[in-house]
Amino acid sequence: MIELKGRKLVLGVTGGIAAYKAAELVRLLGKAGADVHVVLTEGGARFVTAVTFQALSGNPVWTDLWDPRMGNNMAHIDLTRDADAILIAPATADVMAKLVHGLADDLLTTLCLARECPLLVAPAMNRQMWENPATQRNVGQLRGDGVAVLGPAAGEQACGEVGQGRMLEPEALCEALIDFFQPKLLAGRRIVMTAGPTFEAIDPVRGITNSSSGKMAYGLARACAQAGAEVTLVSGPVALPVPAGVQRISVRSALDMRDAVLRSLLGAEVFIGVAAVADYRPVQSADHKIKKTGSELSLTLTPNPDILAEVAGLPNPPFCVGFAAESRNLDEYAEGKRKAKRLPLVVGNLVQDGLGGDENLVVLYDDAGRHPLPRMPKPDVARSIVAHLAGLLCSRC
Repeated sequence: MIELKGRKLVLGVTGGIAAYKAAELVRLLGKAGADVHVVLTEGGARFVTAVTFQALSGNPVWTDLWDPRMGNNMAHIDLTRDADAILIAPATADVMAKLVHGLADDLLTTLCLARECPLLVAPAMNRQMWENPATQRNVGQLRGDGVAVLGPAAGEQACGEVGQGRMLEPEALCEALIDFFQPKLLAGRRIVMTAGPTFEAIDPVRGITNSSSGKMAYGLARACAQAGAEVTLVSGPVALPVPAGVQRISVRSALDMRDAVLRSLLGAEVFIGVAAVADYRPVQSADHKIKKTGSELSLTLTPNPDILAEVAGLPNPPFCVGFAAESRNLDEYAEGKRKAKRLPLVVGNLVQDGLGGDENLVVLYDDAGRHPLPRMPKPDVARSIVAHLAGLLCSRC
């Protein structure tokens, strides 16, 4: 995915042990399509050399306020004029204090003072330094000045102590930057979603399930959170990391999922039913593993509740979005599902076009008709769905 394609980023690396993580961050940002320009402080260069960052970014590394490589000798001005953002990672207590007070005694602090683009900082320091009242005052002031503060995390530190102050991992910082640039089309809205398959137990080790990977739902949850929504994800058993900013409630069966959804709906404006909920479950589940005897085994199945229909049928339902994964006659079945359940939006696809894979080919169905989307990676499909959903919600305002 090249979600930062076309973005020019200035990465400031200061003098903390977490500077070694900045090398991986440069690699990840470049992989996401960003054009990364590293500004390395004197302290940062004591941990990782400029050669490392130049090799990873493919760009010259800047260290000196008086660097003559810039034609007008004004690197502190020109480096940020066409930049989309500055990220300082790691951001030491010292550099944050300088930013608060407008001090400019090196290239990084000077270009931050002269910038016209957004500034983000990823604090990294010992837990006592982080908890110190002076640092907390500075963090509060940075936020008040419009600076985005990413982290820190808690955990084991280089000094051997455990607590708050660890710099966020490179993957989390890359994700935070992708999030930062997404339009906040769903800001302030609360969304409940379902994801993945359900597992209907036959006995303690066997059950009825399906091949849903949960990738579409998790990608959509991520896109909704990046668009500013508060997202609760009620998820069946999948092996996927929870997207940043999303609250996951893990469930197993369709009945578990129904109960979790109904408990989570209070205050929700939108419900999105993406999960591939099993249509049937065994009437009885054996307490112990059923042994193979060579004889036929019969199972009596009973229908599972239709969670989406139940939510859509509430006296004052949220805006309900359904998913229709079909093997044929997509238009007929998806539009039929939308009308039968009185849903304002259904996302339809043929199972052969996306179930379990990394890409999907979907059609959106609403009161205005059908809206086919091109085949795309599932994260791009998710963002297109979010944009369409946001438009429908705004039209109801």
